[in-house]
Amino acid sequence: MENTNNVTEFVLLGLSQNKKIKSLCFLLFLLYYIAIWMGNLIIMISITCSQLIEQPMYFFLNYFAVSDLCYTSIVTPKLIIDLLTESNVISYSSCMAQLCAMHFFGGIEVFILTVMAFDRSVAICKPRHYTLIMSKHRCYVMVTACCNGAFLHSCVQFVLTVNLPFCGANEIYHYFCDVYPLLKLACMDTYTVGILVVANSGMMGLVTFVVLMLSYFLILYTIRGYPEESHTKALSTCGSHITVVVLFFVPVLFIYIRPATTLPEDKVFALFYTIIAPMFNPLIYTLRNTEMKNALRKVWCQKSLLSGRQIV
Repeated sequence: MENTNNVTEFVLLGLSQNKKIKSLCFLLFLLYYIAIWMGNLIIMISITCSQLIEQPMYFFLNYFAVSDLCYTSIVTPKLIIDLLTESNVISYSSCMAQLCAMHFFGGIEVFILTVMAFDRSVAICKPRHYTLIMSKHRCYVMVTACCNGAFLHSCVQFVLTVNLPFCGANEIYHYFCDVYPLLKLACMDTYTVGILVVANSGMMGLVTFVVLMLSYFLILYTIRGYPEESHTKALSTCGSHITVVVLFFVPVLFIYIRPATTLPEDKVFALFYTIIAPMFNPLIYTLRNTEMKNALRKVWCQKSLLSGRQIV
């Protein structure tokens, strides 16, 4: 069957049509977006300008902060603008680009979180071999593998969506372009495509989540015999990571692991992994991490002193 596509643009129905709710959401998400940029930039600068960049855990955290910024910037600015305007239109090509970029940077986040869990399990379960296993070269290889895996995942999502025929209906019941809302608009039987989407996004999310949880069960099992001080430090480090994993994966699994259907709750759950999680991630990784807090003091207090001396 030929792919007939009569739609050149889509209308994003957004979170609400109520003007008061839209105004409130505009203020909230604008503040959230500013907080996301400030928090992640502070983390990136603090890690890059300190000795933490030499440690694999913070090396990966630096890339995670970059992907967080890119990921949320694909959706949030458009959402903020749409909350102020009446006509929330997005062109067909921009919609496909947004979908592709969302799944690319989202995939990077999923894989980097998995690599970070692997790093922690090696550090705690095999401390004597840690520097050998997590060498600088292997860290770069892992980051490259994360990007390649995310690119492959994004390409599959793009191919499944770009071939869908759209014949008339163009209102997307969401605030960004995603596969399930677009499947609902396609003028063809999308059952097979929906199964492939679940196999790609849903299973990828479920498998990585299971791997993450197994790695932390292994860590908890290993630290049983550790001294109290080491026990507390390991739990503190892993606790931050588990919090980030839960904030990101639970809403992702709720949306992508089920059959290809759209629910009213999807938009609320999507806010967690597109805006709320990226906003809380910097706080989670700094407030519960002594090394990160020390790096923040050294980098930013030193810069403040230097600027103060220059003024004098």
